Amino acid sequence: MLDATTQRPALPHTPGVGYKAQHYSALISDPGCVGWLEVHAENYMGQGGRPLAQLRHLSERFPISVHGVGLSIGGEGRLDPEHLARLAHLVDWLNPASFSEHLAWSTHDSHFLNDLLPLPYNAATLARVCDHIDELQETIGRKMLLENPSSYLAFEASDMTETEFLRAVSDRTGCGLLLDVNNVFVSATNLGYSPQGYIEAYPLDRVGEIHLGGHDEDQDEHGAPLLIDSHGREVVDPVWALLDHTLALTGPRPLLIEWDTDVPDWPVLEAEAGRAHAALGAAVS
Repeated sequence: MLDATTQRPALPHTPGVGYKAQHYSALISDPGCVGWLEVHAENYMGQGGRPLAQLRHLSERFPISVHGVGLSIGGEGRLDPEHLARLAHLVDWLNPASFSEHLAWSTHDSHFLNDLLPLPYNAATLARVCDHIDELQETIGRKMLLENPSSYLAFEASDMTETEFLRAVSDRTGCGLLLDVNNVFVSATNLGYSPQGYIEAYPLDRVGEIHLGGHDEDQDEHGAPLLIDSHGREVVDPVWALLDHTLALTGPRPLLIEWDTDVPDWPVLEAEAGRAHAALGAAVS
């Protein structure tokens, strides 16, 4: 298993994009301002084939961030040992610059749910999440980043805020944090709080990556705005403004554009990366 002395250098403070196979040729020939790539771990846990060959080639040219979507860090049961073993194998040979997962649960008994579901923020949840993160970090031999969720409801059982919970998890486990600015905007709109206030309360010194993505607009049963974190369109202007507010506090960080459904042609995604590049430049000046 890898340790801190063999892990690749940290991600650069440049734009990255979520890698999609249809963009492989463009990334090899002219990536523009894109300085790193993210891949979803579960797409690369097989034993061979074109996807792994392409990933190996890309990893020779770009730092890679591996993002897990299936561990169910917040689930009540133990982490799936077979999933952990496959993940450890991927991390061992790829040696990515970063690994991250969600503060969410997606399993019940032996069933996998095709969603990332929120958690109550209390002592019992904190202990469970920390135990799972300790096991994960021990298994893969490196520190992980934990991502804030997008939320559509609040739990009466919560007795701490999300930012307090994330700080406590990081304090106990030593993990870093992944700040998804679109998730902040979605949750703040749905639950009726200030996204700027959330950012200002967030443990910004623990942030290893910042993410941006698109969301869809809907309404709840009472006609109030309801935002859905879809990753299926461009980033909207209010989220770019919230990013500017964030970068004014953090300075430049590795900044990912996520676009996972209705994936556009490369020039559209490259334009989003260009806007991220401009935001990072403004944070320096």
